[in-house]
Amino acid sequence: MILPLFFGTCNLFGQSPDTLRRELTLDFELRPRVEYRDNFMWTAADTLMPDLYTTQRNRLTITYKINRLRLHASLQEIHVWGEPERFSRIGSINFFELYAEPTISKYFSVRIGRQALSLDNGRIFSAAPWSQQSRAHEGIRLFYKKNLETDLTLAFTRPYGQQFEPAYSPVGSHTYKFLLVHHLKHKFTNNITLTTINAIDVFRRTTGNQQYYQRFTNGGRLEYSQGGIYGTVNAYYQYGQNTASEKLRAYYIQPELSANTGKTLLRLGAEILSGEKNTSSKKVSHSFVPLYGVAWKFMGNMNLFTRFPADVNEKGLINPYLFIIYQAGKKLSLRSDAHLFYSQYPLIKEGRETDGKYLGFESDLSLNYKPTKGIEIIYGFSFTIADKRMELLNKIPDAGKTPVWSYLMISCTPRLLSRKWFKLQ
Repeated sequence: MILPLFFGTCNLFGQSPDTLRRELTLDFELRPRVEYRDNFMWTAADTLMPDLYTTQRNRLTITYKINRLRLHASLQEIHVWGEPERFSRIGSINFFELYAEPTISKYFSVRIGRQALSLDNGRIFSAAPWSQQSRAHEGIRLFYKKNLETDLTLAFTRPYGQQFEPAYSPVGSHTYKFLLVHHLKHKFTNNITLTTINAIDVFRRTTGNQQYYQRFTNGGRLEYSQGGIYGTVNAYYQYGQNTASEKLRAYYIQPELSANTGKTLLRLGAEILSGEKNTSSKKVSHSFVPLYGVAWKFMGNMNLFTRFPADVNEKGLINPYLFIIYQAGKKLSLRSDAHLFYSQYPLIKEGRETDGKYLGFESDLSLNYKPTKGIEIIYGFSFTIADKRMELLNKIPDAGKTPVWSYLMISCTPRLLSRKWFKLQ
């Protein structure tokens, strides 16, 4: 059904096939992943441990290009295997992306429809490629690229079908009514690059006289590179209101240094997400929310801290990290990530502040093997040495036991079809 729609749309332009260059590609992805976790919780509702489960992403991507128009559709089915009393079920059938992208001029184009929004390093906006469902937004995105790269996105949400779980939908988790994002990237010299992201998301208020409230996020990243040395600072300030009708005044800072020796990449950095010193009878919230980015890429594969500010009890988070990536060969790479976690302010226990802010240490080990083109095998193992304070966040039921998480994922991405038609000479 999709292909006739694509070709029918192209015929509306009234162009002769003999005078146009056309291109059609069909790609398929089969990605099963087995995961095991024990002694930690992602949400307060988690009760079954240890937990072993399998999810699988089946995704068909069709891209058709003709003259100044690009049509793109990515249909995916998320399957869940091995649940108690249920051998298998469909988590979701949905479009990850579905858009048309006409080129207006040499430097200007527009993308209309459902689309991934991956900006900068993925901390504020990401397509969330690790999650099986990924993340997308619906709206219009304007692109301009000449001496600099900039784009403007206006997205919205609408009532989505309830046939499948929102957790496996690429758009089902969004609660904003409207989202406006401006992104700019400019390379001043061969060594210095500046990226800015400014966003406004508008939410519908469910209580009170005010129908809507807004949240503003402004900031960006400065990068410097020289040979194998790289340094960057990422910073954002957030203001407006939150769902509790509190004024919002929060910040995020991420400094990082890295060195590439050829086979080994070392990354040393930290994340600082502001929080609340006193959460009782406050009128201003200082809890930063990292919008629609990914957490595991920066805060550990176990995803202990993904929902802000809930996962840190509004106390903020400081996350020093060290990443070591070793390229053992053309087909094999090894990675070791280490994280320390501290709350910015002491946690509260029985109405009183606890002594100290240290929460724990997480280690992530992974192996990436690509035996041939289009096939990737990834194995990962993670554990956390948790402090007793972590129990106050309802993430670790017993700090005396070691939380562990492990996974095996196989990604097979064959190209089913690649066809090109050229202009007649």
